Amino acid sequence: MRYSRFIACLISLLVLLVMYLPSYAEEEAGGVFGTQSFDDYERPQTCRSCHVDIYEQWSQSAMAMAFTHHWDEIEYFDLAVKHAEQNPELKDVVAGCNGCHAPIAWVSGEGNPPRPGSGSKADEGVSCDFCHTISARTGDTSFNFNYVVDPGKVKRGNREGGKSPHHKTEYLDFMRTAEYCGICHNEKDPHGIMVKSTQLEWAEGPYAAEGVPCQRCHMPGAEGRSANTSTREFPDIAQHLFHGAHDPGKVKGSIELRMNPDNREVEPGDAVVISVQLFNGKCGHKVPSGSAEERQLWLHVSAHCPGGKVYHLPVDLKGFEGEGETITSNALAYQDMGEMLGDPSFAGLPRDALEHEGDRIFCLPYFDPQGRRTIAQWNTMSLGTDYRIGPRETKIETFTWTVPDDVEFGTVVVRAELNYRRLVKSVAEFLKVPEDETEIIRVNDAETRFEIVDY
Repeated sequence: MRYSRFIACLISLLVLLVMYLPSYAEEEAGGVFGTQSFDDYERPQTCRSCHVDIYEQWSQSAMAMAFTHHWDEIEYFDLAVKHAEQNPELKDVVAGCNGCHAPIAWVSGEGNPPRPGSGSKADEGVSCDFCHTISARTGDTSFNFNYVVDPGKVKRGNREGGKSPHHKTEYLDFMRTAEYCGICHNEKDPHGIMVKSTQLEWAEGPYAAEGVPCQRCHMPGAEGRSANTSTREFPDIAQHLFHGAHDPGKVKGSIELRMNPDNREVEPGDAVVISVQLFNGKCGHKVPSGSAEERQLWLHVSAHCPGGKVYHLPVDLKGFEGEGETITSNALAYQDMGEMLGDPSFAGLPRDALEHEGDRIFCLPYFDPQGRRTIAQWNTMSLGTDYRIGPRETKIETFTWTVPDDVEFGTVVVRAELNYRRLVKSVAEFLKVPEDETEIIRVNDAETRFEIVDY
């Protein structure tokens, strides 16, 4: 009995040590909090004086809206900050979000900036001068804002020999690497779980082996000048688009779809197997990536029969561990939001909030300390089976359909739709997130046919 109590006390102590993360955020991952001043950094509008096109591209990007974007604001202030009020041990962990979402505020010692619109430099998100005054990283792995910053008149870039009438320039080879992006696009939470791992996914895939970094796709090069003060043309000026999960144009077509039946002629009562092939031929990381706990990518298949009747085809089960989390369901989940909001009566929200249950959903489930699904990265104790689509990976899903006896003879058209949503609709509606965050984007579709015949 005494031994059991000792073990229980030891486990509780270890949990408390893990939860106290100012040391984790400030020592292991860079130690830059409060080391600089707001006045050390120039406003993006100053950069616009010479870099007009680059500024205009950046201003429309997720980088510029890293702090002011409506979902980021709601998740941070209405969930994370509220959770820290309920559980003070999370205060420094939650403040650490700003190490990437409002880095100038973070390095200036402002762990909890005011809400967007206050005029704080946090409103500038990830701005020009911040990225271009990073000089290195700490440690061997990029994660949790472990950047080394050196603001001032020296601006660092990916090209040698640059000249400016306003500042000094310095070539930084690190800026050309995927590891530079990983500083913020890899994240480890208080429980030691890597809740964002986009750069690490890339590092394990074929594009890393071929030397194709993140910037090649998310900052594509184009002919032009780096500034309107320059007279020199380059063939590969990095476009500051940063388009990704929030850009419908980037999402559409990212996964290719093909499908076929196992038989082109069947009778009523026969079983026909539809195979759907999904190929990730364009993304250098898994899809979905980044904030995978809130992203949705699901495959819906339906049979359209003569006479107009439509049947939903649930996906065939493969039998792997945790597969239930990869089948769309409206069972209640996200109960930990009640703890964040101080409402013990909160029963949860529909997990996927999709029209059809039984579709395949490509996901990486996040679980809270009680083993329940969560969308809170900071409250993730474990991960489920990773059933996302990796770079250059083909997943094959099958749908077995027994043709109804009363179906009309003729052509059956089977349609596959691969859809994407940035945020679970039930969560968005509960937290009053603007509807554009739950827009369904059609990634791709395909169709095939077979005949219902009477022999």
